[in-house]
Amino acid sequence: MVKILLIEDEVHVQELVRITLEKEGFRVITALDGKQGLDVARREKPDLIILDLALPVIDGFDVCKILRDQTDTAAIPIIILSARDGETDIVIGLMLGADDYMTKPFSPRELYARIKARLREGQRKNELPNGPLRWGDLEIVQESYIATIAAKPINLTVKEFELLVIFLKNPYQVFSREYLIQKVWGTISGSGSRALDVHISHLRNKLKSLGPVLDSVRGVGYAFVRRV
Repeated sequence: MVKILLIEDEVHVQELVRITLEKEGFRVITALDGKQGLDVARREKPDLIILDLALPVIDGFDVCKILRDQTDTAAIPIIILSARDGETDIVIGLMLGADDYMTKPFSPRELYARIKARLREGQRKNELPNGPLRWGDLEIVQESYIATIAAKPINLTVKEFELLVIFLKNPYQVFSREYLIQKVWGTISGSGSRALDVHISHLRNKLKSLGPVLDSVRGVGYAFVRRV
């Protein structure tokens, strides 16, 4: 049974999410503050985490960062569910490693759909073919989600890794924004577009030692190219 951790301090929201997801066959475990949420995540190793931002003890941004920085929780999908609907909050949440961002009030059906999409991504991760991908000093080992430049590890989020795999498998090919959003986020929504911009920016920064290898093609999308 799929196990979902809900880190949320509002009891009525907890109940709404729990009832909705248990009807769909998920097992839901809960935490009322950030510290408790981190403890439960480490102990239970859930398949997915739903995370509020305005949490007692440790706020949601810090919880997200800690989860991504720890090896045993780094790959767990995270959906932020928050009343904060400003673009800055959304961008910060995604930059810290969240896989998706929903605002309150929310549709339980949409939450369920996004959970299913994130879980499908996890299944695709496990189906990645063996064998490293190489591009100059850059090497990616797909099955273990390890990326290195000149044999030194680079810390990529799951989404950054998935984008990089697409680019390395198809160098010089121009990918539309819509294609990348659909392939990596499973959506074509406005939030997906913001997420793509954030992750491309982060990816460029992490690959800067290779030079400007990620090209923006005006009006189309992005391509991975070798500079000479």
